[in-house]
Amino acid sequence: MSTEIDIRKLLKNVVAYKASDLHLVDRSEPQIRIDGKLVPLNLPKLEGKAIEKMCYSIITEKQKKSFEENSELDFAIDVPDVGRFRANYYRTMDEVAAAFRVIPAQIPSLDDLETPQIYKKLILREKGLILVTGPTGSGKSTTLAAMLNEINISERKHIITIEDPIEFVHQNKLSLFSHRNVGSDTASFANALKYSLREDPDVILIGEMRDKETIAAALTAAETGHLVFGTLHTSSAPQTVNRIIDVFSGNEQSQVRAQLSTSLVAVISQALLPRIGGGRIAVPEILVNTPAIANLIREGKVHQIYSQMQLGQGESGMQTQTQVLLKLVKGHLIEKSDALQFSTRPDELIKVL
Repeated sequence: MSTEIDIRKLLKNVVAYKASDLHLVDRSEPQIRIDGKLVPLNLPKLEGKAIEKMCYSIITEKQKKSFEENSELDFAIDVPDVGRFRANYYRTMDEVAAAFRVIPAQIPSLDDLETPQIYKKLILREKGLILVTGPTGSGKSTTLAAMLNEINISERKHIITIEDPIEFVHQNKLSLFSHRNVGSDTASFANALKYSLREDPDVILIGEMRDKETIAAALTAAETGHLVFGTLHTSSAPQTVNRIIDVFSGNEQSQVRAQLSTSLVAVISQALLPRIGGGRIAVPEILVNTPAIANLIREGKVHQIYSQMQLGQGESGMQTQTQVLLKLVKGHLIEKSDALQFSTRPDELIKVL
């Protein structure tokens, strides 16, 4: 009977298979995601009531009450001897369903992730805004965790993270971490940001820049001498600049463009593609705010940023997604079909391929 499946054993399976996610949905066997693809586990199909029992077994009464009131619950959980997971409970056709994402136990270094050298230069900045963007599941949290880890092992800084929920928990090495969970430690991202400026931070991580209030507070923090890291669900660097400006109304936009032109440090837009031979590989598009880019942002010529990115490489460390995809296809690290599927500019990629 499906009722007897132990959620902890299932989560153990996810880790053993080196999967990234576990899905529990009514009328389906448990499914896990390996290298970006869903794979059903060889187990009986689950019913909603069994899923509810499994899911309720690992949460508190307060979380249960919150889920029953809102039909949504987002949290992170440490399962002893198994690992740490980010979880989301939701309802589908009135039945409980759940998605679990594995949070790696070891925080990777930038070298582990084989990131471009420019990342190590970016984190040395005293102030400004660094954005890591991409669709859900593109490794944004992992890249940011590695960047903060690099600061932690090399500099004495006070780092405040504001997340919903907290994913990577950093051990204090040289730096001091204050992890804040939206919902339990603070009412909202914008609230936490407003008060963080009184908490003497050097570095602030904002788990998600969801609304105008949060974006405005992030720009102010970046302007007032703090290094601010944030994420957005955008798929290219120029699109990210547009998204930030478009959040504001017409008469506010020129001021935001001026703020962004001075406070933006870089935008890293990444995707995770299947690697030939197994595993996945990050494809980062990198926009660095040079004087030429700052000028285009200030003057509202965001549509010209991309051609500037193609030109202004060399010293700046900028790269377009097309260039990275081309290099990976030529190096036989990814399939041409995957490169075209994930490309934000497939026509341009076809031309260069």
